Amino acid sequence: MDCWPTEPGTTLGAFLSHKLGWPLHEGDDFHPVENVEKMSRGEPLTDQDRLPWLLKLHDIIQREMSSGRNAIVVCSALRRLYRQVLLLGSKALTSSEPGSVATCSLPGVWFLFLYGTYDMIHTRMVARRGHFMQPDLLRSQFEVLEPPAPEENAILLDIRRSTDDICREIQEHLRQLS
Repeated sequence: MDCWPTEPGTTLGAFLSHKLGWPLHEGDDFHPVENVEKMSRGEPLTDQDRLPWLLKLHDIIQREMSSGRNAIVVCSALRRLYRQVLLLGSKALTSSEPGSVATCSLPGVWFLFLYGTYDMIHTRMVARRGHFMQPDLLRSQFEVLEPPAPEENAILLDIRRSTDDICREIQEHLRQLS
């Protein structure tokens, strides 16, 4: 069982879903209406805004794992806490030490961390049409961004590379895990 919560990578998520035959769960589809409205107005989300959304995605990951299916979940898990909520649900919020969570990974769950410069990502956001998240919100995302630590089962992927190259690298990781 492998679930792959990816950083903003809808294109890569769809490509992988097609190539691997795994179901794709697009995180944007699970945002509460209030979050979509807030982002549409150019207002950044708070941790409290994100929590119900992250818990929904946690439930999807758990459902897929329980059924033994491989799946891809596309979302912007910007902070370590967000990734922990994806893994542990509300248990991630009851850590004994503020800012730390004992479990950094779960077997079979990997994070694909797509990274690039602010300018590169902003240019791509400006070019896309019809998405509720305003490009002006990118700065706030960079401000809260906590790249994954080595113990978080993350694969770091440079978005300057082609989707084909990134997908090949992911497939190589899958082969090594088998």
